[in-house]
Formats: sequence, structure tokens, C-alpha cells
Amino acid sequence: MNVLQFSDRITCLPIIHGSGDFAIEVRRVMLTQSFDCLAVPLPPSFQEDVERAIAFLPNVSLVTQEEPQSFQVGEWSEEKDAKDDESDRTFSYVPIDPCQGVIAAIRIAQQERMPCKFIDLETAQFESYAAALPDPYALKHVAPDKFATAVLPSIGRLPEGQPQDRAISMAARLRELEQHYERILFVCSIVDWPWIREAFVERTPEVATNDDVEETAIYQADPETLLFMLGELPFITGLYERARAELEADENLSLDGVKAMLLAARDQYKAELGNRARKITPKLLRIYLQYVRNLTLMERRLTPTLYTLIVAAQQMAGDQFAISLAQTASEYPYHQKIPFPEIRLGINRGHLPNGDLVNLVNRLPGQAMEWRTCRLKPQPPKPQQDEWQMRWNPYHQCSWPPEDVAVERFRTHVKDTALTLLGTDLARSEKFSASMKDGLDIRETLRNWHTGDLYVKVLPPTRGSLDCVVMLFDSPADPRDYPWRVTWHAEHHDESTLALFASNYLENMVGPGIGQATYGGAMFLFPPRPVPDIWSNGRFDFVDTMEERLLAAACYHARERHVALLSYAPPGPAWRRLAKRYGKKLIHVPLGRFSQETVQQLRMFHVLNGQRVRSYAAEFIRKA
Repeated sequence: MNVLQFSDRITCLPIIHGSGDFAIEVRRVMLTQSFDCLAVPLPPSFQEDVERAIAFLPNVSLVTQEEPQSFQVGEWSEEKDAKDDESDRTFSYVPIDPCQGVIAAIRIAQQERMPCKFIDLETAQFESYAAALPDPYALKHVAPDKFATAVLPSIGRLPEGQPQDRAISMAARLRELEQHYERILFVCSIVDWPWIREAFVERTPEVATNDDVEETAIYQADPETLLFMLGELPFITGLYERARAELEADENLSLDGVKAMLLAARDQYKAELGNRARKITPKLLRIYLQYVRNLTLMERRLTPTLYTLIVAAQQMAGDQFAISLAQTASEYPYHQKIPFPEIRLGINRGHLPNGDLVNLVNRLPGQAMEWRTCRLKPQPPKPQQDEWQMRWNPYHQCSWPPEDVAVERFRTHVKDTALTLLGTDLARSEKFSASMKDGLDIRETLRNWHTGDLYVKVLPPTRGSLDCVVMLFDSPADPRDYPWRVTWHAEHHDESTLALFASNYLENMVGPGIGQATYGGAMFLFPPRPVPDIWSNGRFDFVDTMEERLLAAACYHARERHVALLSYAPPGPAWRRLAKRYGKKLIHVPLGRFSQETVQQLRMFHVLNGQRVRSYAAEFIRKA
């Protein structure tokens, strides 16, 4: 006989509470097999309100029952009295969670007009217990009976007292139901089922009796705090509900739901940051998912936790994307006002509508929960940004040194790349004789294949230098996106004279006296030298665009014959004529040669309201 068969009439389905995979398995069993009664591990006092609350799904709620207060004799103190007033009330509750297997079973029983029996012992003070259990995703490849038996060695016996009394009582109720029904399905915790089965088979006599309990009450869960109640992430729970309503496939949502959540978080991230957002490309997402997989396996799991997803997002794409992912994960799309008061949830706590803070004990506990901290720097709220903007002194502004160092290194790299390209343009081929010179010339060798001769490249030594680099990150650029145009002079000899057009830093205040802007384009003169502001210099008024003004200024102020141009597209005839007007030649360096992540990091820079701000700027500045 199957180990899950208590008798010819009773089938047990052990589940991990709060698992969407097990909720799907409950649905599969109930719809593919024939039963005439459902038994669930909840006391009868909860039945009326639980069944009533289920009727309001997909709106999430919880059914509570207040426990009697315990009074301890001891010396009075003001601190102890204040502490007792805060948390001396305790409520046990049943989460009306769409991904809770017991709730899913009752929901289906109501649809199929199947009698539902609440067979647990009435307990005035519920003793909750949980265990570390295997990942429910294994259910995709393992039958429920094999899964339950495989877990047996890791399940300890139930603690003495109420847990054992409850198991014996439920076994007794099952024997009573056996007298009235032919096919009974019993859905219970995977931690309890072997001991309920043992008590059923051995006919262990009951000792405990039902306690006198309070009436139950229904509360609607605050949608912003569902993360502290639902077994699955609120976003993924919403996907289960959508699949149920629209008859879509939901067998693999524990993984596919994570991918859908990432795409939704990416859209939210782009909407919030606009052109300041890092490009979350399919390639980056693939690398991210590989990283998540590795972290998940290190934790001996098959599916990732929210902590794993956020940590990986923070390390791969920055704090703001991690925050967008956390916000997306906590969103539940199905929320309407239902005729019950609202409770705000926390970690095993709840705020009642009257403001009382109470302790909460789950009557359907799932996996043992571990809460971990992840340090993220969120965007400051809009009122605070407005306050910082009002306090900005327009006569004091400077850059942030770490970003100066990074952009100067990149300028040097672009300059060296341009010099290499300049030498490549002047390269020639010669027949191989004694030395490979600068490498084999494949094209010329193939062209003379019939002769059997080898040809090598000869690169001339680099002549001259470059003292001017122009970087165009967004071309053609919309002037409305880049209203801030300025010429900055170097603070020391290791910095370039810089002219740039960028977004308005006052519209994105990240800290007191700290604004964030995004480069549209920039011109670097090195060694540094004082030049008039190119944006107010009438010498360059003949041009039409911001990019052309940068190029005109670069060609005018450059002392060398060549000017390096970093852009996506090569310069057109108009730009080359502009350079020729000043006797200069443009060397195009494709922007696509460089990592898009690196470029995006460099485009974001910060403007500080005076040098004193540099002492604390690192506490507020966060990169994309």
C-alpha cells in the first residue's frame, strides 16, 4: 500500500505550506482523482471565517484568533511596563494565500461542492514550529510520496505537549470521518504527516481536550506588507492568480516567474532613471541568471530566494536596479477594498487598525524563515530633493575626484587607441624575409597565394601626439535633454580642460549639495590650458548643433594636427569639412569598441556644491 494511504478510505497529501509548487500539486490531485471529503489541519472555530475569506480571493486576507494573555508575577518597572503594553497581545492566524496548499484545497472543495472538515484540536495558545525542508521545486521531478518519504530522515519527532496532542487528535477525527465518507483527502504539513499516520495506525488514545477559544476575525492585508505574509513573493503569487484566471500554464512559475519579475523590474528601472539607467541587455540578464544560479546552488537550493536575487542585482547592475527588483517583487496586482479592516504586517508582528501592535503566529507555517539584511542606497524622496535644490549655491560647484580620475583614464585610453588607428592607416606590406615585423598580413598573403610568398605588416612609428579628445555619447543629441553646458578649467596639471553638455544636475539631487548629471558630449584638452567658455564664444556661432560646437572648439584649440573623435558613427562629410576649416583631421574611435557598462558608468557624474562637500559625498553617491 502507498505510504500516503492511511487506509482504504483516507489518502494523505503532505505539503510544504506556502509553496506554489505544492498548491499546484494539490490542485492536480483533487481534479484528477475522486474524493467525497476534504480534511484540513485547522480547528473548527476557523472554518466559517476561512471559507468566507476565501470567497474574496484573489484579495489577500488573514483570519485571526486572539490568544489569552499570560500574566507573570514580578517587580514592576516603567521600562517593563512600556514593553508589555507594546506586545502583550498575540493572535494566531490563517493566511488566505493563493499559494497556500491548504487554502488551495479548500478553494477547490468549494468549487466542486465537496464537504470540507476542519479536524485540528482547538488550542487557545498555538505553538508554531517549522523545519528546514528541501526546495519544493524538486516536486517537478519527484512524486509526492517519494518526496515525503525522502524527507522522513530529516524530520524529528514532534515536541511533547501540544504538537503531539494535535497529531493524535487529528488522527482520531480521521477515524471518525472514515465512518461517514468513502474517499477522504487529508492535506497536512509534511512535518506532521508521519506522526499523524502513526497515531492513526496505532489508534493512540486521545488525552487532550479542546480549549475554550475566542471568536475569529478577518483582516485585509495591507498590500505594501504582503511580503511578510505570503509564502511566495507577491509578484509571483500574482502570476499564479493570473494563470488561474486566464487558464494559462503555471507548472513552472517558480522559475519562469523570476524571469518575468526581472523583465518587469527592468522596465520600472528604465522608467525611473531614463537615459541615466544602465542598459540591462539580454547578455547582461543571461550573465545575471548564471550568477543567481551559482549563488542558489551554493545555498543548496533549486530556486533563488529574494535575498539572492537582490544581492546579484546589486552586484551586476547597481543599487537602483536592485531596489527596482525589490519593489517589483513586493507588488501584488490584485487588491481591491473588501469589507474587512486592514492590518499592516511585519516580521511576526501586525499593526491593527486602532494602532495596537500585536504578535502574530502562523497556524500554517512553511519553511523556516531567515531574514537577512542587504544595504542599498535608495533615491532620496522628492520633497528632500526639492529642499536640497533650494539650498544650492550657484556660485560654488566642483567635480568629484574619483570620477575625475576615471574619466581621465578613459580619455588616455581613447587617445592611445586613436594613435594606434592613425598608425594602422599608414601601414604597408612587404614580402617576408627574416622577420615577422608587426605580424602576418593575411589579406596580402592570400592575394599572392599562387606565388607561395608570405607578406608581413610594417607599421610606421607613431608620429606626433594628440592633445584633444572629443567624446559624443549621444548623437544626434536633443538640446532639451542636455540643457547644462559649461567649460571647466583644470584644478591641477593631471586634469584636462573640459567643455561639456549634459543633463541638468539640479533635477536629480542625490544628497545635500550633490547633483547627478549625464554626459551628452565632452571635449578634453590635455595638457590643460585656459580657454574662453566655448558656449558663449561668438567665434563658434556659425555651427548649428552642440556636437558641432564641441568639434569646432576642439579643432580651434588643439595644437596637434589630429583630433580624436569618440562616437558611434564615423564623422560625415560636414564634420570633416569643419575640421579641415581649421587645418585639422579627425581620427574616429568607434564607441562600440568599449564596454557599454563602462561607458554608462562614465557618463554618469556628480556636481558638488563646493569642495567642502567632497568630505561626505561618498556617503550619498551611488553608481548605476
